[in-house]
Amino acid sequence: MEWQGTGVIISVRKHGETSTIVDVLTETHGRHAGLVRGGAGRKLAPILQPGTQVDVEWRARLEDHLGNYNIEPTQSRATILSDRLALSAMGSVCALVNFAFPERMALPRLYIATVDLFDQMAAGGAWLSDYALWEYALLEELGYGLDLDSCAATGVQQDLIYVSPKSGRAVSRAAGADWADRMLPLPRFLRSQTATKEATEVLDALRTTGHFLECRLATALGNRALPDARARFLAVLTKIMMKGM
Repeated sequence: MEWQGTGVIISVRKHGETSTIVDVLTETHGRHAGLVRGGAGRKLAPILQPGTQVDVEWRARLEDHLGNYNIEPTQSRATILSDRLALSAMGSVCALVNFAFPERMALPRLYIATVDLFDQMAAGGAWLSDYALWEYALLEELGYGLDLDSCAATGVQQDLIYVSPKSGRAVSRAAGADWADRMLPLPRFLRSQTATKEATEVLDALRTTGHFLECRLATALGNRALPDARARFLAVLTKIMMKGM
């Protein structure tokens, strides 16, 4: 069995004295692991880093075997390493991919969104809202999407500012007024799927997506805890915001 493709490295872990097991997210083969012989050595270790775009060739005797990778880097995205916020966000993305993506299941929309997000980070662009939209897309593609088209109580499509923590549906300002302290925030950019430069809106969005990542996705995966890397990213973002106030 063999295939060739392109992807982005999600995780690297040592295997034996000199080899590594590398998880690569690909468009057509999903999150796919393989053994890289010599991956822990001086030549390969510096380039086998999360976030690196690679061309890969995978071979195994049987389809369900771990198999071996030949990997050629095509884009390092090393600039992320010098940006504390971007580095913590990339760590959160990689951890959530390993946590949530079924192994070897193609999720092309999420693959493209992940690569685009990493490209934005590497270019130093305004990527914060793209990260929140990535989590929103993750929920949707894995079957735990939110319904933000109309108010769950009245059906109106205007002035939707809340999300029900139980149903995952939007709620209008008027309908949710009596339960405002129990509702989750619905930033406008999350509903419109457009970018925002407001970090407070991004934090509101991450509070909402985080609730459903924990209460729906993680519960469905056996009540597993969300990866610590996501909490670390939120801590870094919050700290940076507080300094800017």
